[in-house]
Amino acid sequence: MKKKYWEMTSQELAEATKHFDEPMVVEQSRPLTSAERQQWRKAKRKPGRPRLGQGFQRISLSIEKGLLKRANSLARKRQISRSLLFAQVLEHELAKEM
Repeated sequence: MKKKYWEMTSQELAEATKHFDEPMVVEQSRPLTSAERQQWRKAKRKPGRPRLGQGFQRISLSIEKGLLKRANSLARKRQISRSLLFAQVLEHELAKEM
């Protein structure tokens, strides 16, 4: 059974990792399999906005600076985004009207 890298002596570690010292040669590589290609695309993809309901619509909204500062503070305290805080408050107010 192979030792874990942190359990190896310097000489054992050098022997186990010597193949990393060689330059990468394109001729020794192979095309990615479909599963590897899918995994590569997933790794490269940037995190996107989660889909909720019908998606989202960006709006421009004017708000008093002091109120915005308090809203930002509350969002940080609850560890949520400001957008989510505003959505929760709006949902709450709309539910009172029903």
